[in-house]
Amino acid sequence: MVDKKILVLVEGERIDLQLMERLFNLYEIDMQYQIIPYKTNIYVLYNEMFKDGNPDDMDILAHLKEHEKDQKKKALFDERFSDILLVFDLDPQDPRFSGGVIAEMSEYFVESTDMGKLYINYPMVEAFYHMKSIPDDDYNDYFASMAELKSKKYKPRVKTENRDSDYSTFAADKAECGIVIRQNMEKAWLVAGIQQHSMEMNCPLPEQISILKGQLRKMQSENVVAILCTCVFFIIEYNPKLLL
Repeated sequence: MVDKKILVLVEGERIDLQLMERLFNLYEIDMQYQIIPYKTNIYVLYNEMFKDGNPDDMDILAHLKEHEKDQKKKALFDERFSDILLVFDLDPQDPRFSGGVIAEMSEYFVESTDMGKLYINYPMVEAFYHMKSIPDDDYNDYFASMAELKSKKYKPRVKTENRDSDYSTFAADKAECGIVIRQNMEKAWLVAGIQQHSMEMNCPLPEQISILKGQLRKMQSENVVAILCTCVFFIIEYNPKLLL
């Protein structure tokens, strides 16, 4: 039997990694874990794993080992993990963006104990910090336009609109972080266009593919993306009682 150990593959080396570290520490997840930056985006991962073959023929750990340039880190991917989480941004401004690509990956990476569980942040991980207060009564109405994403104005906007203008102090304790997570849970149901289920359910969350389809509909009709951080959902999926 594999000891409980989580591999978390994040897109970037800074904000993504720091946020996941914070979540593990605040909620005292009683598992060993390794957080590894992929250092490139989801469209590169797709091209490497899906475009030229069947992803079922390629183990994610073997793939990561093959593409790891640091020889000292290669041994990490020989270890056995009970769960694999993949945390990436939608990045719809990327020239390689394709709703079909993301849908294919969202429908494949659905189980953390098997091929891995994919969490997409909309439009990017900075969504976690996009609140002017905690709670933020206007959060459900926050969107990013394609124009500001393409002009690289979204990240500066988050810095300006963040309550603290300092990510290190925003939602830095368990109580505030729990509020941020619950607001994202509520918004996820709205984005998915599904009547919200009871928060008392063991997994009160829409599927990632349902969230994605809702986002794609919004992009097609209004050329905007709903601000939404889904990587925080691993907390409620790991143990719903952690938010009580």
